[in-house]
Amino acid sequence: MDYPVVKGAAYVLAHVPDMVIQQGVVQKIEKITNPDSEYLKKLSQSFRSYEEAVQYPPNQVYIGNMVPEDLRQYPMPWYEKKVKNAERFGKYGEIMPQDEFIALMKISDVFDSVVLDKKFTDMIKAKLYTHQLLKEDVIKLGEGEDFLEIQTAIQQQNAQPLFHQGNIVGCVKRADDLDENLASDIMLQNFTVKASGILALKHLLDKVDIQAHEIEYVLECSGAACGDMSQRGGGNFAKSIAEGVGAINASGSDTKAFCAAPMHALVEAAALVQSGIYKNVVVVAGGAIGKLGFNSKEHMNKNMPVLEDVLGSFAVLVSKNDGIHPVIRTDLIGKHAVGTGSSPLAVISSLVSTPLAKGNYKTTDIDKYSVEMQNPDITIPAGIGDIPEANYKMIAALAVQRKEIQPKDVSKFTFNHGIPGWVPTQGHIFSGVPYIGFAIKELTSGSFHAVMLIGKGSLFLGRMTNLFDGVSLILERNSGIDEKTVGGFTQEEIKYMIAEMMEDFASRLLKERSDENA
Repeated sequence: MDYPVVKGAAYVLAHVPDMVIQQGVVQKIEKITNPDSEYLKKLSQSFRSYEEAVQYPPNQVYIGNMVPEDLRQYPMPWYEKKVKNAERFGKYGEIMPQDEFIALMKISDVFDSVVLDKKFTDMIKAKLYTHQLLKEDVIKLGEGEDFLEIQTAIQQQNAQPLFHQGNIVGCVKRADDLDENLASDIMLQNFTVKASGILALKHLLDKVDIQAHEIEYVLECSGAACGDMSQRGGGNFAKSIAEGVGAINASGSDTKAFCAAPMHALVEAAALVQSGIYKNVVVVAGGAIGKLGFNSKEHMNKNMPVLEDVLGSFAVLVSKNDGIHPVIRTDLIGKHAVGTGSSPLAVISSLVSTPLAKGNYKTTDIDKYSVEMQNPDITIPAGIGDIPEANYKMIAALAVQRKEIQPKDVSKFTFNHGIPGWVPTQGHIFSGVPYIGFAIKELTSGSFHAVMLIGKGSLFLGRMTNLFDGVSLILERNSGIDEKTVGGFTQEEIKYMIAEMMEDFASRLLKERSDENA
């Protein structure tokens, strides 16, 4: 079987503290239920600066300037630590400041819904001209509008204000007077998804050997959905993001499945490539604005800064087998079926044990398991615990059950086959996808043979079912052999040679019989 490969990955964070205050779900609810709360009063003073967000160790891991294992060198809590000589740009992407991200939202707008102030526009143009991936898009900013027009739109037309450092620098207008799915707050959410998705895909194109016009299909799998009153989740973020990077030959669609969506999208991308329908498929996800500041109440109660102040996005390229990059074992996909059950052990067993057994793998044969890689610096103070560690202990328990390790070796297994969590609470990036960049390196130039990516979702949140969701897949070192070739010849070439041989044999046989008859 000629498996598809994962050719590259890109990861982007946008530091957006003002959006936490205005657009986070927790903050919106608080404004309705308890508008005079101490939490809201203190929130604006509880943010990190952009420089502190860049220096935060888990954020440096996310963009590839550090590997996840480096976090073991930093005693927790990590928010008290700073990475020396931390950089904005990394091997896999960047950490973008809020003012530039607001400008990127305007750049991504094709319906004039995002309006920016003239002074802000002039200032941000100068900054974006220095951005290698965005300087050609600066023209899309236009000249900006008078501040009075922006104020009028906010006060009289229910436009959503755009804040930077506490000051209004623009707004997002509603796209329809009656359709609540096109209201200004929803439109703002949509632009954050599209803009961050575009930036992630631009970084991917900058880091892999492919041009935008070679992308044939895009799958978008963020925690948001766009549409109108007749089709609330009709889409299509994917095609709009493709348009934003100049992928003129691409089509696309959105895949939504809560936190498991990226894994579903990767499986879909692999199937599209392996079937021969497309050669190059991109899986991309923009940031989830509603998740901003999700655990900030608990953090602030413990005198911590607001750590969920970044939007996370990513892009991954799946292509036909090149004999070099890690293959996706499409015959070893794990899934949480309807009848699997909802106990944690049943969920993890369906995602881990079943595909391993099918592939004759021992649990210990997988070099690393990338599970729900949530940052424990965020989840432990919120009372949720260390989620990656809990998952690794369950996988280790399966290994004990399969008699592949001894009970006394559980901690050793967790350390050797697990990874410290580093991912912001953005829903769609909880799953195994943030490790793909590191996995590609380890499975090509490193010593790894196989990595398992696991994504899980909470379908009960939609109130349609009590079911969980989950998908897993195995990335494997490429053998360097095209499985459709034998001895360096393709199957078509072999068929042609056999046909020639048969034809030659038939000719000689006829000649021999003709000679005998003569």
